[in-house]
Amino acid sequence: MNALVASYARLTTLLEGVWYAIPLRLMVGYGFMEHGYAKLARGPESFVNILHAIGVPEPSLLAGLTILVELIGGFAVLIGAFIPLASIPMAAVLLVAIFTVHLPYGFSSIKLEAVTAAGAHFGQPGYETDLLFFCTWQRSVPWCWEDRGH
Repeated sequence: MNALVASYARLTTLLEGVWYAIPLRLMVGYGFMEHGYAKLARGPESFVNILHAIGVPEPSLLAGLTILVELIGGFAVLIGAFIPLASIPMAAVLLVAIFTVHLPYGFSSIKLEAVTAAGAHFGQPGYETDLLFFCTWQRSVPWCWEDRGH
């Protein structure tokens, strides 16, 4: 029994600093990739039109960069590679989304407006989900390295 407890203690000590990141990386990575894929599936020109409508400069260039950041950055997070490097443009995408789209709708991402025979109807999402994505990799970005003993 003591050997089993000792083995468990060694395993948990080895995994202590990394186990929590696995579900977070899977969710954030998949979430970013899903958003990038959705922009491609609808046609990148649709996203260019959205960026143009909200007054983003160089909408064609920034639409393409955003899609690449979401797909490549999401994949990097998903597999746990290059996270400090990938997180900087990913954070920029989230901050732009917060301040150009979601801020006027408040914090909550879920705004149930009505439930009808056709199902639930939701209002515009706030910035809650953007902040959740932003905070999940906070310990992996360069300005937090001192917390990790680097």
